[in-house]
Amino acid sequence: MVSGGHCPGRRVPCVLVPHDLPPDPQRGDGLPPDPFAGDPHDPARDLLDDDHDHDDDRPMTPQEREDLVGDLSDLAVYQALLEPRGVRGIVVDCGECDEPHYHDWALLAASLKQLLDDGRMRPHEPAFDPDPDAYVSWEYCRGYADGVTASESAR
Repeated sequence: MVSGGHCPGRRVPCVLVPHDLPPDPQRGDGLPPDPFAGDPHDPARDLLDDDHDHDDDRPMTPQEREDLVGDLSDLAVYQALLEPRGVRGIVVDCGECDEPHYHDWALLAASLKQLLDDGRMRPHEPAFDPDPDAYVSWEYCRGYADGVTASESAR
């Protein structure tokens, strides 16, 4: 449930958005709002290195765009097959921090759509105290979908 109000000690309204909240056209893209949107004193600006050539700044190639559209399509299939079985989303092993990252279905779909639309993903909060047993890898999803397809085509 989205709730609004004022954070204690702050004049800025705050909005709580659960990570697994489904996309809502009135709210936007399904991602939590950026609390520093439009703020010239955004602390993330200090993390940018203007002298460094970022790979993220290059435009997406047609092949990358096609692959991303395919990933979004696959994600919808995986969610339809696995969510009714209690799977909340996908876990990704991060090569940068060597920690697993847990992505609920709606958050991952919103992030991929944003990458498709904007060419980059906005940072987001990690899942709070996720149950690792409720998340599976992309490879598991692919294998499960392939197994369902093979089973249905054998009938």
